[in-house]
Amino acid sequence: MEQKINELVAKLRTKNPSVSEPKARVWIELLWSDFESTYAKAGYDYRGAEMTEKIILQWIESYGAQLHEFAGRNPKYAHLLDEVK
Repeated sequence: MEQKINELVAKLRTKNPSVSEPKARVWIELLWSDFESTYAKAGYDYRGAEMTEKIILQWIESYGAQLHEFAGRNPKYAHLLDEVK
């Protein structure tokens, strides 16, 4: 799984160079856990890390360039990202 996280971090940084590597890693880990927990709470069967990776790749393509703007408006994530340099 670490390999997948590293690949997603690299893709996010390519899409949004203003995000540092540590912040990109936090973003990916947050998105990963948030997606999996939301999916489970909705009652869906677990479809594996491949499904989660696919969804996060879609989010990176669609929203990756604006992620840094989102953090400032969402307190759920802002405080976690402010701690990372």
